[in-house]
Amino acid sequence: MNDRLVIDRFMQDGRIVLMPSKTAKRRLVLVEVAKRFELGRTYDEPEVNDVLGQVYPDYAALRRYLVDEGLMQRDGGVYTRPGPS
Repeated sequence: MNDRLVIDRFMQDGRIVLMPSKTAKRRLVLVEVAKRFELGRTYDEPEVNDVLGQVYPDYAALRRYLVDEGLMQRDGGVYTRPGPS
């Protein structure tokens, strides 16, 4: 299945309507969500929660998914979206 079709299946109007249970599909959705954050910019936790809360009601779980997948980095309550290495 094409990546765009997967994203469109789980997201509508920029919001996650269903969190994919399969890791590969969830990662595609998470990559799409991570694009809401500027590369290299720092965000405090309330800023991250605000952005993620607009995407998915369980913003804390979404934040953990992003960190676990390496799409966001957390250091002392400060978050960044890492750039390509």
